Amino acid sequence: MKIVVLDGYALNPGDLDWEPLKKFGDFTLYDRTPVDNADEILKRIGDADIVFDNKTPLTADIIAKAPNLKYIGLLSTGYDVIDLDAAKQNDVVVTNIPTYGTDAVAQHAFALLLEITNQVGVHDRLVHDGKWSTNPDFTFWVKPLVELRGKTIGLIGFGKIGQQVAQIAHAFSMNVIYYNHRPKQAPGDWATQVELDDLFAQADIISLHTPLTPQTSEIINRDNIAKMKDGVIIINTARGGLIEESATADALNNGKIFGLGVDVASYEPIKKDNPLLTAKNAIITPHIAWAPLETRSRLLGIAADNLQAFVDGKPENTVEA
Repeated sequence: MKIVVLDGYALNPGDLDWEPLKKFGDFTLYDRTPVDNADEILKRIGDADIVFDNKTPLTADIIAKAPNLKYIGLLSTGYDVIDLDAAKQNDVVVTNIPTYGTDAVAQHAFALLLEITNQVGVHDRLVHDGKWSTNPDFTFWVKPLVELRGKTIGLIGFGKIGQQVAQIAHAFSMNVIYYNHRPKQAPGDWATQVELDDLFAQADIISLHTPLTPQTSEIINRDNIAKMKDGVIIINTARGGLIEESATADALNNGKIFGLGVDVASYEPIKKDNPLLTAKNAIITPHIAWAPLETRSRLLGIAADNLQAFVDGKPENTVEA
């Protein structure tokens, strides 16, 4: 059995062992594959039976022309880079990794939130620049600091990650409200499901945990921002396309939005002219919420389990159009 990994570097820049996948057969690893070169993608797939993929687009044409392709194993939760209709038509099984990063992403959402509310990075730099040692008082701060207790956090999307963020928020004595496109059972009487417009109106902090779909694309837009409280904080660890970036930048600059913490952008790597890069009070990290060693190790293990289930004739974590 021939196995090809098209873009393995993001998952494993050298601190993990590929042995869980190597053991299945003839193994070829590419750190990166040009995403805009279909001929090169096909060349690298060659006559492989198994392809592991993260962000390399596998179009209908590529899938149809891969002579032996039987299985695409995504090294991610998202599967928008795969033409699922074409995979089904060509009897190619597609699997993803649905729950590997729940704790890490929820942790990162709060890391972004706490950076906005406590301004740790700003004040750390000032201390190292000598501002504390020359200050006449024992304390100083240059940006507003915010206590989370009693604040209302509104979660858009209430899957596993949203629910984990809710639990952390509850531990901070925050009020928790959430919106989900399908009704979801509240984890306790401390959380309340609301309509989307009610969430916009009530939340002091809005955190996004929903897939990117036609219905959720740019759900944070100019019209919906106008429905929010003045001084709202927005956190996005889901997908960059959930935010209309120009409208959000404008709202940051005029103070409607107090702070923004994002780990994703509408185009990645982020473009140099992205308006969020020059907006006030925007904390941006380079899509790293999923990247702790423990999380990536778990992902690789699940990818190997998915392949073993496929080989055993009982595929798990399959995705279809």
